[in-house]
Amino acid sequence: SEDRRGLGLTLPMAIATNITLPTLRRYLSTLGLVQTKPETATAEAFRERLNIRTPSVQTEVAKLSGGNQQKVMLAKWLNVRPKLLILDEPTRGIDVGAKAEVHRMIGELANEGLAIIMISSDLPEVLAMSDRILVMREGRQMAIFDQREATQERVLTAAMGQGAAEVEGLA
Repeated sequence: SEDRRGLGLTLPMAIATNITLPTLRRYLSTLGLVQTKPETATAEAFRERLNIRTPSVQTEVAKLSGGNQQKVMLAKWLNVRPKLLILDEPTRGIDVGAKAEVHRMIGELANEGLAIIMISSDLPEVLAMSDRILVMREGRQMAIFDQREATQERVLTAAMGQGAAEVEGLA
């Protein structure tokens, strides 16, 4: 999320709680209490899979780096077991190392068959990570490129609203 701290994560809560919150019913006993062992096991599995750097899944999310917070957010939505994952600025505000890890994870998820829509203003990221690129401007579709035909120049030309008809034959 573009605003993971404000919209995507509950910062004072533990990593495990954040990861399982959207699927809380899976972790409730018949009395309606959270079963901490399955919740912790799920969080530990995601901690390992996504390389979330923390001493414990009971650590408050607020105490994590931006990159690790982003990984917790990704784990939270992967735990829902989606068929489609929409990522809005998935690497904004994180360091270069965490960015590379997030890119690796996105690639692995796509290779596993998960459909991913990535919204990003980072053009090199878009060019490196995308099979297809849809260029929007002021709410309108300007062009669609396959990975092999997308270049920085062509995408920028379409984004600026210049020559979009020629770029994609949309006349």
